[in-house]
Amino acid sequence: MADGGRRAFIGSFTAAGGPGIVTAAVTPGSGALTAVSTVNAVPDPSWLALSPDGRMLYAVSETAEGAVAAFRVTGDGPEPAGTAVPVCGGGPTHLSLFAGHLLTANYGSGSVSAVPVRPDGGLGRTVSGVLRHTGSGPHPQRQQGPHAHQVQPDPSGRWAVCVDLGTDSVRVFTLTDGAPVPHREIALRPGSGPRHLAFHPHGAYAYVLNELSPSLVVCRWEAVEGGLRPLAEIPVLPGTPAGDAYPSGVAVSSDGRFVWTATRGEDVLSVFAVEGDGDVLTPRTTVSCGGRWPRAITVCDGVLYVANERSGDVTWFSLDPETGVPRRGGSMPVPAATCVVTGRPASDS
Repeated sequence: MADGGRRAFIGSFTAAGGPGIVTAAVTPGSGALTAVSTVNAVPDPSWLALSPDGRMLYAVSETAEGAVAAFRVTGDGPEPAGTAVPVCGGGPTHLSLFAGHLLTANYGSGSVSAVPVRPDGGLGRTVSGVLRHTGSGPHPQRQQGPHAHQVQPDPSGRWAVCVDLGTDSVRVFTLTDGAPVPHREIALRPGSGPRHLAFHPHGAYAYVLNELSPSLVVCRWEAVEGGLRPLAEIPVLPGTPAGDAYPSGVAVSSDGRFVWTATRGEDVLSVFAVEGDGDVLTPRTTVSCGGRWPRAITVCDGVLYVANERSGDVTWFSLDPETGVPRRGGSMPVPAATCVVTGRPASDS
């Protein structure tokens, strides 16, 4: 990148007027964003992921057909690295790198797909395997079938975990010859609608955010056996929500002392103090997310970023190191914003 500084990459829904993938410069210290460039190479790049070395950016295309695309991070923004690859699954909402493959959680079809990643960071031409979920839940509209919403590796790198909103469960799997192979399914409370999961940095606990009931489940993660054990479920909002309340994102501080969640409808960020060795979360406060319909949050270098889908902006907050309470710093317009990822250019890695 031209100045060697940190960049933020912002996804959006092009079908709702979003510009595609926006690249922004990150001001050191404050975390303020300044738009640098835009690339509109695939429709609805709603979730993004950077390679560990910062050389590649990957995006889902959250369409009925479903696809993923790879971009080389050069100059001031990403450049397409080949054509988009169909994932043989509908509506992919999340993706991550695992065991030499790009995994996608396909919400529409309730499945997980694996696409090989070449040594140069580009993608293979076809999926190497698809794991189709089965099951349903009690919610009459949202849980008629499986809806895989998030997929990521566990901290040990031995397992991949997928959160399924439609079946009230978390699935643990591995890859064999590039194909996802199920290992274990952990049932959560019926009707809770789990959406996303974040691991504590020490790797022994995970926090599952429920969308259909505004709550957070503290779980023990057993890395050796690939097991998740729910311990406690706590509300993410004080009192009874006045209207719609759909939690969307969860993030954990790098030192493991705080957890933050975002809730759409209420349009707030909730702050939790992490106590014990990670097994206890204590609610601290809620603050405005700075926009409307916060779809995703991320934390980097003491700054929390919120992608506000319906107000069409990304807001950033400094984080009090003693309390974890976010303090709004500013915002940048991005129509139909969906997620934010940050990283440094490869030369700084």
